Amino acid sequence: MSSILTSLPACLVGGGMASISWGVTRLPDTGFKTLGLALLVTALSVSASPALADQFVEAADNAKIDCTLSRDELTRIALVGDEFSSVSKIASGYPYNDFGVTHEPVRGDIYISVPPSFASDSVSFFATSKQGFVYKFACHTAPVEAHQLFITNPALAKPAAETWENERSEEQTIIALVKAIAEGTAPPGYSARQRMTRPVRTGSIEVQLIAEYRGANYNAQQFILTNRGKTAVELNEEALAPKSARAISFAQNTLGAGTTTSAFVVTATRGADQ
Repeated sequence: MSSILTSLPACLVGGGMASISWGVTRLPDTGFKTLGLALLVTALSVSASPALADQFVEAADNAKIDCTLSRDELTRIALVGDEFSSVSKIASGYPYNDFGVTHEPVRGDIYISVPPSFASDSVSFFATSKQGFVYKFACHTAPVEAHQLFITNPALAKPAAETWENERSEEQTIIALVKAIAEGTAPPGYSARQRMTRPVRTGSIEVQLIAEYRGANYNAQQFILTNRGKTAVELNEEALAPKSARAISFAQNTLGAGTTTSAFVVTATRGADQ
């Protein structure tokens, strides 16, 4: 693709994206690392209570998973490209003070609730997936808001992602990829993880990589964009995207002074058609 498409596909309006541009070419290298994953485009809000970002963990069969569970709130644990079939835990003998596990059968997720009266500051249990993988959870608890933990298994990732991508054209794949992540999910087989890097400046815009999503042929990264200047700025794809970008999408095109937004940058993996 050699042209830039500035109109927004209708299916992305609900995801909060102001625009998506295609085939970004002749872009200056801004120093972004093309790590191959899709970027979540959401407006950021400030919370007065402690908050924990969604957690992304890559784990193999029989792996031990360290995580943080919300105390007195719910924690959702989801498998990417798989579903939980059962959970095994030891009962404390004190049902009103024990942590609870709820298996949601439609999506195959599990929800963990830890009451304030729970005696320990750590929780452990085993979970089995429908694909036959077993995971051991050894998590600590913290007084944070309800949040989510997404687990990817490399044994499942590439075949499932490749199948999902091959069902669509390149344009359809990128649109579906951005839409899925904007809705808080990941396409089948895509691995996702948090990656908080040191912010860099390009003009008055501060850019920070916060998350990555990796597929078979397409990747993307999620950036936080902050306007550190004193006037509003029109976001420029050519100034903010890496040379390898296949598409870029902003949550909003105009960034006021001192405000923050997010952007998706979708790239092709090494070996894919450039």
